[in-house]
Amino acid sequence: MDRTTGFKERRYIEELRILTKATALDCIIDERFERIIYIIRPGDMGLAIGKKGENIRRMQNVLGKRIEMVEYAENRDDFIANIFRPISISRIEKDPKSGLLTITLMKRSDLGTAIGKKGANIEKARILVRRFWGEELGELKVEEGDL
Repeated sequence: MDRTTGFKERRYIEELRILTKATALDCIIDERFERIIYIIRPGDMGLAIGKKGENIRRMQNVLGKRIEMVEYAENRDDFIANIFRPISISRIEKDPKSGLLTITLMKRSDLGTAIGKKGANIEKARILVRRFWGEELGELKVEEGDL
């Protein structure tokens, strides 16, 4: 698990604290998708987003990059559910042979959103699960009843 925070990341975390009064536990600069992903302390998400997303818009203007926020959770499954929010996840299973995590979604219609444009959302999930839990994501599945 690589959890080192560089100068640039610390600067972005401080910028978030100054502009929103919320606390970020970590910050990831994703050059591939030109975004900054903040991991927000549990309970601070509303403060970080602001009324009608006002704080996120202000942060995007100041930093010049797209801002994404995920609320941290002590439990791995809750954290993964927060990454994919507002999509409903029915279960997360670890394959005993490969060690990869399989995420099962409630509805087939959520599959495209879970993957995201050009794979941005699934890549965010891969980065965060690897960084915080040292595990790898395998595949996304849909509940058998919703085929």
